[in-house]
Amino acid sequence: MSTPRLPRYDAVSRLFDRQDYTYLPLKKDHASRPIWINPENGHFILEAFSPIADQAQDFLTAIAEPVSRPAHIHEYRLTPYSLYAAVSVGLETNDIIDVLNRLSKVPVPESVAKLIRECTLSYGKVKLVLKQNRYYVESQHPSILQRLLKDDVIRGARVLDSGDGNSGNSFLQNKAPTADGLKIPGTGKKAQGQDAEMFNTLIELDKDDEVGEDESEDVHSFEIVSAQVENVRKRCNQLDLPMLEEYDFRNDTFNPDLEIDLKPITVIRPYQEKSLSKMFGNGRARSGIIVLPCGAGKTLVGITAACTVKKSTLVLCTSSVSVMQWKQQFLMWSNIKESRIAVFTADQKERFSGDAGIVISTYSMVANTRQRSYESAKMMEFIRSREWGFLLLDEVHVVPAQMFRQVISTVATHAKLGLTATLVREDEKIDDLNFLIGPKLYEANWMDLALQGHIATVQCAEVWCEMTPEFYSEYLRETSRKRALLYAMNPRKVQACQYLIRYHEGRGDKIIVFSDNVYALREYALLLKKPFIYGGTGQTERMNILHQFQHNPALNTMFLSKVGDTSIDLPEATCLIQISSHYGSRRQEAQRLGRILRAKRRNDEGFNAFFYSLVSKDTQEMYYSTKRQQFLIDQGYAFKVITHLEGMDDMENLVYRDKASRLDYLHTVLMASERRRMPRWRTTTLARRAAGSLQSLSGGDSMAYMEYERPKAKKDVQHPLFKKYKKKRGAA
Repeated sequence: MSTPRLPRYDAVSRLFDRQDYTYLPLKKDHASRPIWINPENGHFILEAFSPIADQAQDFLTAIAEPVSRPAHIHEYRLTPYSLYAAVSVGLETNDIIDVLNRLSKVPVPESVAKLIRECTLSYGKVKLVLKQNRYYVESQHPSILQRLLKDDVIRGARVLDSGDGNSGNSFLQNKAPTADGLKIPGTGKKAQGQDAEMFNTLIELDKDDEVGEDESEDVHSFEIVSAQVENVRKRCNQLDLPMLEEYDFRNDTFNPDLEIDLKPITVIRPYQEKSLSKMFGNGRARSGIIVLPCGAGKTLVGITAACTVKKSTLVLCTSSVSVMQWKQQFLMWSNIKESRIAVFTADQKERFSGDAGIVISTYSMVANTRQRSYESAKMMEFIRSREWGFLLLDEVHVVPAQMFRQVISTVATHAKLGLTATLVREDEKIDDLNFLIGPKLYEANWMDLALQGHIATVQCAEVWCEMTPEFYSEYLRETSRKRALLYAMNPRKVQACQYLIRYHEGRGDKIIVFSDNVYALREYALLLKKPFIYGGTGQTERMNILHQFQHNPALNTMFLSKVGDTSIDLPEATCLIQISSHYGSRRQEAQRLGRILRAKRRNDEGFNAFFYSLVSKDTQEMYYSTKRQQFLIDQGYAFKVITHLEGMDDMENLVYRDKASRLDYLHTVLMASERRRMPRWRTTTLARRAAGSLQSLSGGDSMAYMEYERPKAKKDVQHPLFKKYKKKRGAA
């Protein structure tokens, strides 16, 4: 049906022709319904001020990807992956369309309904379940199992046993799994039922994404050979019946149980409980990803999941610092014995005592393919030879990298849970996680958690720093690599950093200064007499600086390179200053903000944490800064632009106040840039030259430039063959 064209009554209507949806019929009670549906691209616009906005937001988060969630209007995007995730937590095709129709101001467009049907009718209909150490292909629909058995590969992988009914065309029949008897540690007794009851009351839905399948329904299954599991999974994908992986951990008698539970004083928050109920909603462990803001308690969610599964657990982190922090958190929140926790890093290679335990390591240690030391090789053999009940992946957005993808295939595990705050990557490989780990099970709203006091309320600001004339003239003259160093080392940026540190130290804040550029990090830190941590800092020194920062009132500022972007727990930090960054990485911006997002002990009115991004004005850094902020803006944060810091120029002991000091500083930066471009074997053999004029550097102090008439060019040398030919012609 062609879209009717409306007459133009003004000069601007033509600008909105492609976004003109006035032809859509509004329902009579549209004012009480909170959702608009775009029929062309499957985008939903949610009125966040609606009385039922919270319930509508829960529903949209389950079926769609959040695009932008500022204060009053939210935007969501319907994608195949988001619909797969909806099916994985128990939502049915007709229920999704029905609820969407109830909440929408306009009838659900046929294009949107068609996408929902195409993506949900086949996905989730087949499950791969491990029960009592035997693999079963399970479905509520016998016809689908019959269809699968017509395939030669799947039929050949079936285990035929006439004794239990798993033979010929008959299937094993059981009641659908439920969460009866399963209690997530740290939650209330009726935690799983409250959300479903509220959801049902408001939108009159018989099912809920957390309740799972109807208890009265039966499921049918047949057993397959464990060695053929991978082939069966691949074949199901080719038949457009992708499998969901579930782990029936309560009936797993082969893998020994791990004695672990949350301490009685540990109580998890409502949103943490909600995320875990998505994972354990039908009494089994679903593999997938939980997205929570930094500082919102992702670690406790992972520990609670491990306490629920109660099987051997492998935890993978991004750095050795976070490995030690995970160990401390397990000991803090759970009652596990320390001897049951093993650490596998470059410095420590332990094994746990007993049949079951926890191993905490880094992605790089497990994924390493180079020759290992004897101790590392024995530890990897120990990890590979075991059957792990639970694989916990911290900062899961790094997994799509090729090296880290090897981890998934190296470790034999039954259930996988990925934790992250930023499910974004600049290389667009984030979609790979749907196949490597599983669908997104839950994603929290940052602004809602801030309003509820679960995370800090942050004032974000972009500070524009003028480039000094000397630096800017060099910036215009240099190549891109040198330009990056020049705008990072801008004297006005150094002054702004010095001023902000002094101001926030004066008001009792703990400050972290981030720099991706290691040279800038060292120079700033040494100039301002502050400790710094980068890749070359030893593990002992790192832990000492972090401990002093947290507990020593005399140390209120430290400098960090990108090693501190993720997995470093610094709850005392209340102010963050960024002087150098990794180009336009949205993920890094959000991860750095997360260092100060943990709820603060201080109850100041309004903002209780501060995030400053120092940007050199009129440089390429401004473009990168705008791109980096996009993810946080989509989460509802607003960036205030500061063009002048009041009182900075009058500050005592301000660095680089006069032109001479700035010129010396410029020469130092340029020389450093040259040294960084030289090969390492050459840097030790070359002499260090003093700064001077261009004449001095070229050795032309006492020389003058003169022009001479160019002598007549010599005749070109000719090949003997042509000489011989020329002589013959002359003789003739």
